[in-house]
Amino acid sequence: MSRRALLLALGLMNLLGLYGSVQATDKIKAVASFSILADMVGQVGGDRVNVIALVEPDGDAHVYEPTPADARNLAAANILFVNGHGFEGWMDRLEKSSGFKGKTVTASTGVTSRQMVEDEKKITDPHAWQSLANGKLYVANIRDGLIAVDPEGKVIYEANAAKYLDEIAKEEAIVTETLAKLPEARRKIITSHDAFGYFGEAYGLEVIAPEGVSTESEASAKDVAKIIRQIKAEKIPAVFMENITDHRLLDQIAKETGAKIGGTLYTDALSPPSGPAATYLDMFRNNVETLSEALSS
Repeated sequence: MSRRALLLALGLMNLLGLYGSVQATDKIKAVASFSILADMVGQVGGDRVNVIALVEPDGDAHVYEPTPADARNLAAANILFVNGHGFEGWMDRLEKSSGFKGKTVTASTGVTSRQMVEDEKKITDPHAWQSLANGKLYVANIRDGLIAVDPEGKVIYEANAAKYLDEIAKEEAIVTETLAKLPEARRKIITSHDAFGYFGEAYGLEVIAPEGVSTESEASAKDVAKIIRQIKAEKIPAVFMENITDHRLLDQIAKETGAKIGGTLYTDALSPPSGPAATYLDMFRNNVETLSEALSS
């Protein structure tokens, strides 16, 4: 081979190598509606997926207003993950305005939903992720959605999902064991809005909330007075703040009843990375520790 031909061949090999490395670093572009779901997608997707959360840590998805940047991110995405059950009331408008053409995955598919009455209407409680058993269904739906848009990553997604499901199962056993130790008389809690219905059903707690399923709901004076009477009559020990809601109503309830503020619970959003609930499983650990400490003392 001549020197010229050799140089051309080496140049071509370098070019192909460079192209291959670029291709290898291309990631699936995923958008998740809120921070908890984004973390779960990231756990399953690993290094093959770049995931953006529309509603970021400490954000309230119930009242969120999408931005032009959200529309741009969604337009460029391969796949969109939503919770469903009416949680993201603004999502249809965002999808249409962005021109999104990718695959949409409803992470709560397969969940046995809770039905409840709010403002004299029967509605579906969307906060299904607050049960770790449901969290496993979310992971399976995320895995299958990623495989559908990226079949080449099937082995990786399956391995990541299997590892994550094992971690969730271990945490579920700890949560169940920890909360089972609470005395029967101290298994009632007050939270800002009604986001712990699935949690209460799964782990044996009665959850009372002055506001409804959505933070847009406002508690009436009649509802608040009823809760105050109930706290006094049943000696409910603590009320709990949420990271996404205004604390003033619960401050008032605590002041009038003598119930203590038991701490902050994370319901619809994670904390920032430096906080105590930076991931889905960290959120559960924080919430269970906070509940256990307040209700055991």
